[in-house]
Amino acid sequence: MREADETTRQRLADALRSEPGTPSELAVRLELTPESVLRHAEHVSRSVDGTDEQFLVAPPTCQDCGFDAFDDLLNRPSRCPECKSESLSEPALTIE
Repeated sequence: MREADETTRQRLADALRSEPGTPSELAVRLELTPESVLRHAEHVSRSVDGTDEQFLVAPPTCQDCGFDAFDDLLNRPSRCPECKSESLSEPALTIE
């Protein structure tokens, strides 16, 4: 299939199969916004469900206190619920 014929979700899935990435990194590679990457990632995660592949998410982490028990992994939180720091890493997404 030619690249122009692929949907955004197909391009995202292919990118996640080749190497992990944060929403910001994937947004640059796919010419999208980070929020759009996260919306599409939700659908991609459902499409690999029931296959031999796994959609994996490394949670965002507070760089001040180390908190990483966020409820919604496909989200870019603005601050840490524990220490209120705004110094957070983004979630990392991949398909294996």
